[in-house]
Amino acid sequence: MVARALSFGTVAAAYERFRPGYPDELLELVTAYAGGPIRTALEIGAGTGKATRLFAQGGIAVTATEPDAAMLAELRKHLPANVTSVQAAFEDLPLNSSYELVYSAAALHWTNPDGRWARMAALVQPGGVFASFGVPIQLADPALKEAARAARAPYLDDDGVPSPDGTAADLPMQWPGTELEQSEWFTDVRQSVIERRLTMSARDYVGQLSTVSAYVMLEPTDRDEVFRRTLEALPETVELNAEVHVHLARRHHWTNAAAAYGG
Repeated sequence: MVARALSFGTVAAAYERFRPGYPDELLELVTAYAGGPIRTALEIGAGTGKATRLFAQGGIAVTATEPDAAMLAELRKHLPANVTSVQAAFEDLPLNSSYELVYSAAALHWTNPDGRWARMAALVQPGGVFASFGVPIQLADPALKEAARAARAPYLDDDGVPSPDGTAADLPMQWPGTELEQSEWFTDVRQSVIERRLTMSARDYVGQLSTVSAYVMLEPTDRDEVFRRTLEALPETVELNAEVHVHLARRHHWTNAAAAYGG
């Protein structure tokens, strides 16, 4: 998992070009859950800043953290004035500051599960909000989805990231909501889906696949062949199911999380 987590720097420019941004509805959802204006936020695993820009545009002072130097360099090309960027992994962040909102966009599954929620609680102000969200992009047409699966099958059985805690896909609460519900530090756990469809060229869809860790980790010749076969199987334009999966939780009104964690 560590190798996959640190693989994105090799495709930072493609990540910025092909990964879709996040809709305004996401900021509205998080703000409504918070119950008032959010002034400060910490982003974990900011990548090239797809989510950073959304929250910064909402007037929030964002501290965007990202362990990969190439991804951070790409983020800094698009940096709003109210964003501070820091090269650091979640596990290395100092616990001497806390924020009204801590969020992670398609990156939480790369963090170390050991002590994850105690460390997270130390970074969220009492009563503050934690948010995790991502876009598991899929072809909307079942027949095309099957065609793309068949094209990659000789080289890659599954291009997704398995549930970090093994939660079955058909259960009502998905990870990380499952872990948040068990955490002593968080309450009022909610799971939401923001419906969204996108239309793009098949080439741009394959460009998006080129930023997915499962493909990045393939041997280059195998990866090229998967993409060639995928393009062959698809029409020129495809519709994508790009719904945003969101988990929200509120930090308990305790004040000793950093001390309890050892910070």
